[in-house]
Amino acid sequence: MIKLQRITTADTDLYSYMEELMIQSFPSKEYRELEELRKYTDTKTHFYNNIIFHNNMPVGLITYWDFGHFHYIEHFAIAPTLRNGGHGKSVLNHLCQLLKHPIILEVEIPEEEMAQRRINFYQRQGFSLWEKPYQQPPYKVGDNYLPMLLMAYGNLECEKDFDSVKECIYREVYNVK
Repeated sequence: MIKLQRITTADTDLYSYMEELMIQSFPSKEYRELEELRKYTDTKTHFYNNIIFHNNMPVGLITYWDFGHFHYIEHFAIAPTLRNGGHGKSVLNHLCQLLKHPIILEVEIPEEEMAQRRINFYQRQGFSLWEKPYQQPPYKVGDNYLPMLLMAYGNLECEKDFDSVKECIYREVYNVK
């Protein structure tokens, strides 16, 4: 059974697990400075930093934002030794039922096989690919914008909602005005 547990930095062991998995799973340009992440975790009430449990064993992490009219998944990772075991599918099914509003996430441009596989995975879970150019703002000073695409689950449409979704993510997640 899948369970999400929201954590804070006071949850020392779980928070350490999350940081280690974040570092293992993402290039450093794809997540904010750890000190800033700790601050967001403890102070931003609409930011959810969660450990994913399967049968009471931690198997991954998922962070998301609640913007009222949609949710934005910022990071999602299953522990490397547990990947390809169905946990990702179970987590997304659970999350899509748990959250009452549409869900947005970013994916890499499908130029490499892993990026295409990721997109296919999300599409199998009911997400649609928005094929409109999108640039992920840098997390760290001196880094560049990263070309990405958005994917959506629920009743959001690329043509109608892209600009407002992008502006909200830029402003709230990346502090770009």
